[in-house]
Amino acid sequence: MPGTPFGLVYLDVAPVTSGPAVAALVTGIASVLVAFAAGCLGLLGRNGDWGGWAAGAFAVLAGLLGIVGVLLGEPGRRQTGAAGAAPRPGARRRPVAWPPVAEGAPPVRYSGHGLAVAGLICGGVGLALTVLALAVSVLFQVA
Repeated sequence: MPGTPFGLVYLDVAPVTSGPAVAALVTGIASVLVAFAAGCLGLLGRNGDWGGWAAGAFAVLAGLLGIVGVLLGEPGRRQTGAAGAAPRPGARRRPVAWPPVAEGAPPVRYSGHGLAVAGLICGGVGLALTVLALAVSVLFQVA
């Protein structure tokens, strides 16, 4: 503070890992694992007439997990975007940090961009594997 012996110091704030990015990765990996289980159950039960039903039940769960992984990966990717990157044309500006920080204080930095991208990819792969596992299970069940 000017004119006093006291001063105000803002320490460097360590980056915070983005919650949506972590959640996207967890649900994306879970989607891949459940889709794999759906395919295995569909193939195991093809002779007992229960494979298609089991694969369908697990496919619903895997599909929901894949959708959640993709839907959480995008906000995580946006939250952890590069600070110096030029905005896309037509993109809206968003506040740097929430809650608002004091004037002159360093903003909160979020890390985990790779987690968000991996969550997007795993969610998409989980959705694709779900469709493939369900299709193969139903095809073997009908044939």
